[in-house]
Amino acid sequence: MLLKLLRGGLGRLIILIDFITRPPKTKRSDDAQNLVNEATKSLSLYQFYACPFCTRVRRTLHRLNINISLKDAKNSEKDRSTLLNDGGQIKVPCLRIEDKGQVTWLYESKDIIQYLDNRFALGAVVK
Repeated sequence: MLLKLLRGGLGRLIILIDFITRPPKTKRSDDAQNLVNEATKSLSLYQFYACPFCTRVRRTLHRLNINISLKDAKNSEKDRSTLLNDGGQIKVPCLRIEDKGQVTWLYESKDIIQYLDNRFALGAVVK
């Protein structure tokens, strides 16, 4: 019980620190932002709200000014079962990438951040 309280308190602290220190959003022209918005429709992030690794990925989403569907793999039974049945494991963060009918499940926050930076950073060609 004490461990659960400690974990909950630390999770809230992580969220507060993230809110206070959030990086500024990338600014793009309207046309470029529309291209990014269209490209992100095929992406979903399975995450736990207070997970520090998930928070790190959400900070990247904010910094790159990209809108990805967030799936709550902790509190939503539907999202949790999709992550397990389709992704193969309940491990977060996990980025679901759908491209040309192929679905890829990308785990590990560093790999997800690298993928997002390579695809959506300023100067990157949005596919």
